[in-house]
Amino acid sequence: MMKTLTEMSKKMKCFFSVVLLTFIGSIIFVHNNYSFYERPIVKVVKAELLDQTEIKDHFNNKDYLFTQQIIGEIKNGEEKGKQIYLMNEFTSSKANNDEFHVGNELFVHIDSKLGENGYLKGSVHDVKRDKYLLMITWVFIFSLLFVGKKQGLFSLFSLVINAIILSIALDVYVNNSEKSLLIICSISVIIFTIISLILVSGRNEKTYAAIIATLLGTFLSLAITYLVLWLTSEKGLRYEELQFITRPYKLVFLAGLFLGSLGAVMDVAITMSSSIFGLYEKNNNISVKALITSGREIGKDIMGTMTNILLFAYISGTIPMLILYFKNTSPLGFTLSMNLSLELARALAGGIGIVLTIPIGLYITIFFVNRKRASE
Repeated sequence: MMKTLTEMSKKMKCFFSVVLLTFIGSIIFVHNNYSFYERPIVKVVKAELLDQTEIKDHFNNKDYLFTQQIIGEIKNGEEKGKQIYLMNEFTSSKANNDEFHVGNELFVHIDSKLGENGYLKGSVHDVKRDKYLLMITWVFIFSLLFVGKKQGLFSLFSLVINAIILSIALDVYVNNSEKSLLIICSISVIIFTIISLILVSGRNEKTYAAIIATLLGTFLSLAITYLVLWLTSEKGLRYEELQFITRPYKLVFLAGLFLGSLGAVMDVAITMSSSIFGLYEKNNNISVKALITSGREIGKDIMGTMTNILLFAYISGTIPMLILYFKNTSPLGFTLSMNLSLELARALAGGIGIVLTIPIGLYITIFFVNRKRASE
């Protein structure tokens, strides 16, 4: 026993040493990865405000336009090591532009020589933000490992694998427009579900029940949504935000709806399965009727919160557009119809999946419980 604990302790120390070394190595790399970018990168060494002008914004509100002079050092490319002169304009709101400070790293376009001082002249295109994104990513990883430990690590693996699968699926569709996006997404959903639940919960009856409930709930939700859209001729849905897509916008909308509801349905399925199996493991003699009663109560508790999560997640992204429409005195009905029709449809479809998954997950889990009880 002591030998086993010692081996586990050594493995944990080795694992955390690897994580720590990876963290340090990634921080060093991201602060010195200029040569990996094709676009010129400039590090600001001097920033000075030159002018301030009072202006009016689109809604006739008073604002200020600032002019900023920037001197920077080029960090990559043929002009590496040379200094560049940049002019930057930003408003006090900084909604569409930024004020830059010493130490900021910028993607720029190099134009030409400027006078006799030897400075190059250029314009700012964007800000290099990879080191900030890396820090946020590591905060997420450390939080996941601290709270979830081994399961957190598997959850991280699941997230990375699913992201790779999704990118491959989209690449397949983009390069093969004759293939159905819904079929590609359906295959992806099956793979997502199996990989995610097995990595997080392991290979056991609880996981198998959750996988079946997730797939049934998700596909039934899509089928009901498709049927409703067909019966109503999609009246009330405004696809204007999808007009820039060169593919059938209805299929793209359904695919997004399909993948969007999967996460919530999967969460409900594993919650139902884990809760019922947990009750059974605590008391092997518990009756099926008691399990059904407990499962229904659990379902009622999570149903409201999960549907609200879907609603808020979809609608929160439209808040800037809602404010823009209201500031332009657009009618309430028109504003909500233009900006919320697709989001509400997605939330309702996901809500249908959640509601269906509760009884499906309950009875499938009880089937596996009875099967396990019979084999003992």
